[in-house]
Amino acid sequence: MPALSGIGAAYRLQTQALSRSYAVLEGRENLGGTWDLFRYPGIRSDSDMFTLGFPFHPWTAAKAIADGPSILEYLHETAETYGIDKHIRFGRHVVQASWSSTDALWTVETNEESYTCSFLYVCTGYYNYDSGYEVPFPGLDTFGGTVVHPQHWPKDLDYAGKRVVVIGSGATAVTLVPAMAPEAAHVTMLQRTPSYVASRPAHDAFSDRLREVLPEKLAHRLIRTKNVAVSSAVYAAFRRWPAHAAWLLNSTAAKQLPPHIPADPHFTPKYKPWDQRLCLVPDADLFEALRAGTASVVTDEIETFTPTGIRLRSGDELQADLVVTATGLQMVALGKIKLTVDGHSIDPHDTFVYKGMMLSGVPNLAWCIGYTNNSWTLRSDLTSQYVCRLLNHLDRTGTSICVPEIDPAEYDAPARPVVDLSSGYIRRAANLLPRQGSYGPWRLRQNYPRDFLSLRYTSLADGAMHFKPAT
Repeated sequence: MPALSGIGAAYRLQTQALSRSYAVLEGRENLGGTWDLFRYPGIRSDSDMFTLGFPFHPWTAAKAIADGPSILEYLHETAETYGIDKHIRFGRHVVQASWSSTDALWTVETNEESYTCSFLYVCTGYYNYDSGYEVPFPGLDTFGGTVVHPQHWPKDLDYAGKRVVVIGSGATAVTLVPAMAPEAAHVTMLQRTPSYVASRPAHDAFSDRLREVLPEKLAHRLIRTKNVAVSSAVYAAFRRWPAHAAWLLNSTAAKQLPPHIPADPHFTPKYKPWDQRLCLVPDADLFEALRAGTASVVTDEIETFTPTGIRLRSGDELQADLVVTATGLQMVALGKIKLTVDGHSIDPHDTFVYKGMMLSGVPNLAWCIGYTNNSWTLRSDLTSQYVCRLLNHLDRTGTSICVPEIDPAEYDAPARPVVDLSSGYIRRAANLLPRQGSYGPWRLRQNYPRDFLSLRYTSLADGAMHFKPAT
């Protein structure tokens, strides 16, 4: 998958696993993954590009919080600069992968043809690219206006002068509302429960000054280090003192709201900060739209759609010409690829994740996922470098197979998914995703400094990872 994870993996393979050749299979016809698929108004990163971008290819654009088209351009530039684009085979949707211990090979079946490889690296992330999460709202078929999901945004959708209701309170909703407000007659963000919302400048003044006086690569390295340190420290503080963190976030939001919109209930969640992801608002654009009166927020439940809008549990009715169902995404494990090992079908939910990337009992396969509390690329790049370490170790030792194995008697882990947040889209996928254990290499920690040391420098032979010759 040639998006952030796939391009980063390809670069690491061609620079750190020099004895290996590779091919990148992309099910779609375009490069870019998420940043090519999602085309809704205002789409942008919710992490700074100095950490979301690649450590080997500095982000040079002005904004630290970048829009989707700029990120897509950056991905194309990176792939072309390092010749990664020449390894991509588009229109190859992987449907099945079968492992043979006798041959120490994976056979990968696509919609076009099959491939064999000694190591399979799945860089699909965990979102369903085919469809988002659709809620079966009562009365939806009676609504006389237009309904769209952000994941399937029509190219020719005209919302100028229309009354828009955006259903949702997550990152997509807080992006759409200020982006649509200047052209729409009015935009209402309708949420059942609020999210924590934090503002930050789209431009990083400190980073801008540093880039003016230092060489590009040195400046990028220093900015990246600073941003990782700050984000890691803030996350640790918020988890350690959740009541103080909630007060800080709520009071900051209250100061930016107009007098007629109270922070409670609209911006005061009942859960602790980072039980779910924080929503980033660059340059306070959401609050600016609320103050300008071009947007509003309603916290209520939907009773039913009507021909002209949405009737709420409170009895109020929102008039709408266009409803955007920013109701979330669907999660899948390993791109919905059907796995078999020596003829036995593998259900990812029955496996435990080793070091956040490999599945217990599944040889020579890694799954690249990122952080939930920090930039995706920070974790995905560590995973790619660890995969290269594994491949080089196999070459040095003359072995062909690496497989993590868990002792059920030793690891009595709770049945929780590898992505351990309370968000609805994660709870819905709890029976699909691999699980994580209680401690050791089976526990996925949201801690970049700790992972950096563990994945880059600790021994590969830790008792859980086994290296074997082909049988």
